[in-house]
Amino acid sequence: MGTHLPEDFKCPISLEIMSDPVILSSGHTFDRSSIQRWLDSGHRTCPITKLPLPEHPPLIPNHALRSLISNFTLLFSSKLQHPNTPPPPKSPNPQTLISTLTSPSSPLNSKLDSLSRLIRITKLDPFLRRQLTESGAVSAVLNCVNSPELALQEKALTLLLNLSLDDDNKVGLVAEGAIRRVVAILRSGSPDCRAIGCTILTSLAVVEVNKATIGAYPNAIQALVSILSCGKGREVKESATALYAICSFVDNRRRAVEFGAVPILVRICGMGLERAVEVLNVLVKCKEGREEMVRINGCVKVLVNVIKNGSSRGLQCALFTLNCLCCYSLDICLEAIKEGVLEICVRLVEDENEKIMRNASSLVQTLSGCRLVD
Repeated sequence: MGTHLPEDFKCPISLEIMSDPVILSSGHTFDRSSIQRWLDSGHRTCPITKLPLPEHPPLIPNHALRSLISNFTLLFSSKLQHPNTPPPPKSPNPQTLISTLTSPSSPLNSKLDSLSRLIRITKLDPFLRRQLTESGAVSAVLNCVNSPELALQEKALTLLLNLSLDDDNKVGLVAEGAIRRVVAILRSGSPDCRAIGCTILTSLAVVEVNKATIGAYPNAIQALVSILSCGKGREVKESATALYAICSFVDNRRRAVEFGAVPILVRICGMGLERAVEVLNVLVKCKEGREEMVRINGCVKVLVNVIKNGSSRGLQCALFTLNCLCCYSLDICLEAIKEGVLEICVRLVEDENEKIMRNASSLVQTLSGCRLVD
């Protein structure tokens, strides 16, 4: 089946269809297992661009591409099982659909139908996505995002997400005013619209310059933190993912801390949202983040719980975060020892995952030195 799927669905390293696509800081997408093996083997350059990567390069889940691969696979499998099924009716010209959106006389149902068709045809066609963006369609889509009609708003956001999948479109969408419309949705939209809005910011933040633009935009980070605090379900997870993406830009870490992200992240991490510890893993790299974590009662217990019960990714992040805090604060170091972290890390030094082994080894050294001082 892989030979019939778009080339964009294949990992550049393994050349296999990606099951868990993640975005490297270079902007390119790889299957998580393939790029993790590349990094674990000691490489610190992008396999495609050969440009240098940070010591701990973030791997941002590409939820949009994963969904596209899943939908396309289901469609292709269905076609194999039912080869005699007639093809769907041919879609009208995309420009005709855009004209329907821009026309003041178009009824709501016609606009909804046009958006649905555009969503369907832009899911799998990068050329069409670029064509629509270059043809001036973005302003029409953004006007629909601004509509008081909830159904129209949600479909327009989904189309905007599709258009943002291509790196060539990302800067252009920001220049057209996408961030302003998305932030407005984050502040007052429905839960589903807020979740899509967060995912759009994650997609746009793949381009480094957009991270700075999003972070500097009034109320953007504040809105994401507010969703973390008051949202539910999918929107909370997507807001944490967006924060993780934009806070790889150094200045945004301080902004997130200033808007109160740290205590909220510790709380929801304690409630089981492991994505939160990934964000803490980024915020602990700034002085303001470390200071805030040190002040929070129960922060160490939450991190220790992730170390004991979390996934491989969560375990790596919790070990790194706790090590940074222990290096920063003697009190945190002593608390970690009382929680039995040293004994846990001694066992993890033999772990087959190189990152877990390396982070556990660093924490053992930190705690051992702390115990000697004590």
